[in-house]
Amino acid sequence: MDVAAVLARYDRQLRRDATALPPARIERDGAVIRWLNDAEEGGWEAVFWSDLDESTADAQIAHEKAYFTARRQRFEWKHHAYDRPADLPARLIAAGFEPEEEEALVVAEIAGLAADFTVPDGIELVPVTDAAGVERVVAVHNEVFGIDHSWLRREMLAKLGNPEAGVAVLAMAGDRAVCAARVDFHPGTDFASLWGGGTLPEWRGRGIYRALVGYRARLAAERGFRYLQVDSSPDSQPILRRLGFVDLTTTTPYVYTPPSVDNQPP
Repeated sequence: MDVAAVLARYDRQLRRDATALPPARIERDGAVIRWLNDAEEGGWEAVFWSDLDESTADAQIAHEKAYFTARRQRFEWKHHAYDRPADLPARLIAAGFEPEEEEALVVAEIAGLAADFTVPDGIELVPVTDAAGVERVVAVHNEVFGIDHSWLRREMLAKLGNPEAGVAVLAMAGDRAVCAARVDFHPGTDFASLWGGGTLPEWRGRGIYRALVGYRARLAAERGFRYLQVDSSPDSQPILRRLGFVDLTTTTPYVYTPPSVDNQPP
């Protein structure tokens, strides 16, 4: 893989020229691009691309704080390691943003995946097609990641019935959901993105996560996408690299919570 070329394609297609499907929407405002959410009770919102330098960064940071404070919205500044200026993370922290865990941005060409994606014995992969399935996804995420995923419930319910926007899938052991994962499709780009995949502790090490990667890769390939992209946690990075994913860069969420908003995930 030509890493520099794929990173440039990623930056152009999924950041600078990004599109969104309802309830999300894109807002371009000068030197930044925002990801906003019009779900009735809110949702994930972010500054996910910027074009700043040492002379403009602080003023833009202050502007974004004021903008999202007016919306009464907790948001993240999604920082990529190549973003300018080089000291942007320090400026964000000085402005009251809190850094979360750094993730590796990894990409694989779907046609080049050569792993064994066999579903483990005793596990069935079931697509989410109704509100009951959404509740199972949220419950698994809450248990695995230890934080409230109410925002995910709202977004998934809004997307039900539109499989061209994305698909969620459950790994079921009988009537017990033991893992949940999602794939988002980005129309007009070469990329589909993978999210979630957290597995209950007692079910790890059996190949469930790997099988879910294969399941979602097949869905993306059927829709004509060339690449899979993942913002991968330290837990998933070794698995993804063994499957053929390549590191492009790193990303870090810097989160700002306005004083008027409870310090909870949206």
